[in-house]
Amino acid sequence: MEPIPVVTQSQPDSTAIIQVIERAALNPDVDIDKLERLLQMQERVLDRQALMAYSAAMAAMQTELPSIVERGKTNNGHYATLEDIVDTVRPIMKKHGFAVSFRIQTQERGIQVTGVLMHQDGHREETSMLLPADGSGNKNAVQAFGSSTSYGKRYVLCALLNITTRGQDDNGQTAAPVKLVTPFQAGQLQQLITACPPATQEWFIGKYGQAERVPRSDFDKLRASLHKRAQPNPRQH
Repeated sequence: MEPIPVVTQSQPDSTAIIQVIERAALNPDVDIDKLERLLQMQERVLDRQALMAYSAAMAAMQTELPSIVERGKTNNGHYATLEDIVDTVRPIMKKHGFAVSFRIQTQERGIQVTGVLMHQDGHREETSMLLPADGSGNKNAVQAFGSSTSYGKRYVLCALLNITTRGQDDNGQTAAPVKLVTPFQAGQLQQLITACPPATQEWFIGKYGQAERVPRSDFDKLRASLHKRAQPNPRQH
């Protein structure tokens, strides 16, 4: 026996609107403005369907995304490399109908990396990060651009997929993990960091790596410090 197809509430709504539009389009007496409003209504219904499909697929995918091992090393500690993250999440994303792309823009204050997470049913989400060029270690301009771009991709991909990272297995010898800031607190810090001068942004990256890795005990003092250094948005004046 074949399985009975599941019909969601949005499916009949969309079908009904499409049928109304088809009948209206065949009627020469239908007002053009009314037809345009029907088309806009259909677009809203389809957007809602796409968002619902995106949310359902994201919830299902989250249960399968593992914590990524931090195998990259810097003077400030370990991190999960972009290659390890992509190799781990790509087959899981494909299974649930997701794909990711990046936009890189050079701005006066640094390099902006935007990650775009797309679902096969049409909905997409974006997140961006503004970074100074990473000139540490006597990098030339091209190397500095590549280093900041790679870091930005790691950051926005982890943010889009809510990926966590962990240190390599040490047979249980690691001390109890430090409590980190909440996602809301991380968002506050990131907003402040973006408004800070490049030197402050570079200091923050060197010390913490990314906003999600700030210890909760540092949050209040760090937020106050970044607030003092943040430059006002000219659009607010």
